[in-house]
Amino acid sequence: MFTISVPASSANIGPGFDSVGVAVSRYLTLQVTKEKEWQFTHATSSIPPVQHYQDHYIYKVAQQVADWYSCTLPPVHVVMTSEIPLARGLGSSASAIVAGIELANQLCNLHLTEREKFDYGVKIEGHPDNVAACLLGGFVVTVKMDGEASYKKLPAINADLVVYIPDFELKTADARKVLPEHFAMKDAPTASGVSNWMISALLTGDYELAGKMMESDLFHESYRAKLIPNYFDIRSNARQLGAYGTVISGAGPTMISFVPNGAGERIANEMQNMLPDYEVSALEPDEMGLQVKVNINK
Repeated sequence: MFTISVPASSANIGPGFDSVGVAVSRYLTLQVTKEKEWQFTHATSSIPPVQHYQDHYIYKVAQQVADWYSCTLPPVHVVMTSEIPLARGLGSSASAIVAGIELANQLCNLHLTEREKFDYGVKIEGHPDNVAACLLGGFVVTVKMDGEASYKKLPAINADLVVYIPDFELKTADARKVLPEHFAMKDAPTASGVSNWMISALLTGDYELAGKMMESDLFHESYRAKLIPNYFDIRSNARQLGAYGTVISGAGPTMISFVPNGAGERIANEMQNMLPDYEVSALEPDEMGLQVKVNINK
């Protein structure tokens, strides 16, 4: 019937705490075909098995959206492939939510707008930055005010990405526990100014400045650094190899570097040699976001 593709995402991006995200070139893919009964097949071993389709997270999301529209989901066979590691800070839950929303959208012919998909995603996920990046692609800036979330997509950046994925999980809830409950007013102008400078630098193509501001965050990175093995070594070594800046991806434990265009593979290979217990990969910002390909039988 159709194929749904959703990119991974990295949120926070240093001082863009809970408000800035970028889509990256790893994907969750659903191949959907008609079937007499619901069935999920996991074509990737990293996805944990689910005994019954009604317990599958993507089905639960799709069913929730269908219920909002009083729609009955017709049975299908979903073959699921994922390049996004779970609980590593690359937006695995947000990609699943966006995929589930689109699954309901297609099966129930809801004709949801981009804004409606975003609103439903935020309603389920809670945070807008990962959802917006998965949905729109590219760099996104989001805000949540008075219970309503909004988003803007920035122009495409001319840079590669390098991710450092350790072999352990870190739950977002655990990463939030180390953050202070209050932020001093005297620190607020500097903290917000750093974020503003980072966005301004990205918009003007000053990636050296953007990277410096990424690494100058005051909101969360210094508190979470103790949860991330090799945090300081990764930042320092990546910078020596030419990276603009390196930050925690989402809540971690993955870290992500923004590096000059064309230098991703070289830096990733050299960093892999320094981090043999990590998966180090050169990626790119994904500018397309959610994609749906309808299979037409002639």
